[in-house]
Amino acid sequence: MSISKNQLKLITSLSQKKYRIKHQMFIAEGVKVVEEILKSNFKLHALFCMEDFPYSVPEDQVFFISENELKKISKLKTPNKVFAIFHTPKELSLQNDGLVVALDAINDPGNLGTIIRLCDWFGVRQLVCSLDTVDCYNQKVVQASMGSLTRVSIRYTDLNHYLKETTLPTFIADMEGENVYRSSLPNEAVLIMGNEANGISEKIRELVSHKITIPRFGRIQETESLNVATATAILLSEFKREL
Repeated sequence: MSISKNQLKLITSLSQKKYRIKHQMFIAEGVKVVEEILKSNFKLHALFCMEDFPYSVPEDQVFFISENELKKISKLKTPNKVFAIFHTPKELSLQNDGLVVALDAINDPGNLGTIIRLCDWFGVRQLVCSLDTVDCYNQKVVQASMGSLTRVSIRYTDLNHYLKETTLPTFIADMEGENVYRSSLPNEAVLIMGNEANGISEKIRELVSHKITIPRFGRIQETESLNVATATAILLSEFKREL
């Protein structure tokens, strides 16, 4: 069965955030990613594949396509046999407990996808994103998250307002902060990670109660900074060490 013109139009439109919001849908590619999302409570809209897909999916939602058709709709350099459209779930309300990761204007989809995976790995249930952080349903984010997108509650909000309202202690990584390896970190807190180029914005810095740093151990110590996802991994590991 070939892809219809309407399906092709929908698929093309979902590459843009405004249409993902309008249709409340997003795209996922690859057997592993699609399987992970199908295991969740995310609702499937349509599944396109080149051969039988080893997962229970209603027949009216499955469309068998050729390799050439898959190449036309895929955003991957090497199309991965399975392409799916899912409905975007409703955002859950924020809970003022546990360890929360907050992102201040993260731009790179790969970084966001990796941070979502890290939250999943370290048992962080809530990820709070500033309104200017890249869309978590951007296809590159979905691919990088490898299914963890379905296990972490992601909420986009005014980060400034959120930090003013939360009663949890707030932490940022700062070169002048306390050595994280010598810090006593709480079980419940908000860890804020900043923009790849500019770090934490000044208005957010003013609201933060604690500053911690990952010390450099290199002999020359000329490394300017760590990638934001790498830094997130180190800091989450230290927060969880206290448990």
